Amino acid sequence: MPGMYFEEFVVGKEYHHAFTRTVTEMDNTMFSLLTMNPQPLHIDAHFSEKTEFGQRLFNSIYTLGIMIGMTVYDTTLGTTVGNLGMTEVKFPKPVFHGDTLQAHTKIISKRESKSRPGQGIVEFEHTATNQRGEVVASCRRTGLMLGRPKA
Repeated sequence: MPGMYFEEFVVGKEYHHAFTRTVTEMDNTMFSLLTMNPQPLHIDAHFSEKTEFGQRLFNSIYTLGIMIGMTVYDTTLGTTVGNLGMTEVKFPKPVFHGDTLQAHTKIISKRESKSRPGQGIVEFEHTATNQRGEVVASCRRTGLMLGRPKA
């Protein structure tokens, strides 16, 4: 399993995840409509041409999902019990069709679970950058992680 157990996380360690993802018009339209978000900034080219951006914006909730998804293989694949929450979600720059995203993670804190022996809580700080190195999304995520199995 590529995911890390609670004991393997080191506070302060940073990961620059290798997976990148170029986002497309189809991604944006499909996700927006599947999630019942008819915001014209995401799905209407003519409407969006008249905004300050001059084009459609990529759906920020999808950006958040892609950012976190790109971190899974290096950190939590198969070792997460569950996400406990996300805070400080920010989108400082817009994402457009054709942008390529990359995720970065820093381990902020960790502690053993008080109510679940053999498990621990890890706080991650995730950021996503575009092809120009600009931060386009960030959040703090708290996950309940499996401890290393006893031999």
